[in-house]
Amino acid sequence: MKLSTKLFLGVAFLAVLQSCQQNTAKKAPLDGFTFGTAQFYGDESFSPIVDEELYVFKSSYPQANPVITYKPESEVVNNLMNDKARVVIMARTLDTAELGVLKRRSLIPNVNKFAIDAVALIVNNVSNDTTISVNEIKSMLNGKSKTDKSIVFDNPNSSLVRYLKTLSGNKALKQKNIYALSSSKEVIKYVSTHPNSIGITGFAWLNDPDKDYADAVGKVKIVGVKDESSKTAPNEYFKPSQTTLVQHTYPLSRSLYIIDCTGRKGLGSGFASFLASERGQRIILRSGLLPDSIPQRELHITH
Repeated sequence: MKLSTKLFLGVAFLAVLQSCQQNTAKKAPLDGFTFGTAQFYGDESFSPIVDEELYVFKSSYPQANPVITYKPESEVVNNLMNDKARVVIMARTLDTAELGVLKRRSLIPNVNKFAIDAVALIVNNVSNDTTISVNEIKSMLNGKSKTDKSIVFDNPNSSLVRYLKTLSGNKALKQKNIYALSSSKEVIKYVSTHPNSIGITGFAWLNDPDKDYADAVGKVKIVGVKDESSKTAPNEYFKPSQTTLVQHTYPLSRSLYIIDCTGRKGLGSGFASFLASERGQRIILRSGLLPDSIPQRELHITH
């Protein structure tokens, strides 16, 4: 066989091999609706309920492996804007500037609301405080209240702090008796050992707590809140519950969203669909939070 023929056959073989490899790469499955691995970022304020959902989702679909990294809200948003994340879970939708960044990258966010959480005020069990008004909360956050109590909340970059700034109209909560701790667990533990304190935390952390802080939850109580501007019950105090959330009588609440910017039916879409499904909504219902859609109950009547 001539040398030129051998060279031709060798080049042809390499071309065929490379083509096969490329086709294999193209056909290699990415993460899908119920399989594969994908990185999500979530607001750490909601890790208890999201972890419950994640556990059932992965048990139902063993080939699915969403990996959720929990960060303060500001870091979650930054990761989305810097293209370090395409699927995020947080307590707000995206603003106009953030949507503009995604649009320039040809990313269209698919936003799905899946639950409503309450912002709860807690005090030590020995405290005489059992009620507070929205106006009193605003006064405390703006340093206009005469209270000598310590006011504590979670990470200074959290969604809860953003919520409190919006509520109070104060861009910086820097009063001397206001303290940011490291997490919601630390807030609950602090209030459980400091009778002269008021803690502000997500309601999700007070329902079915983990063993490492369950004892602290037993040593605090939730304060009733009155909204003087309410058109239906301006003189009544309400505690957070599914009933007061669905009736809009408890004044401090926030919605939870999963935002998928992948632009395809991958694991982000699969987990979002699970959250919105009847099974996913029942998990939220059992947790004490308010599902976005109340699962129907079937009654079987026998004679």
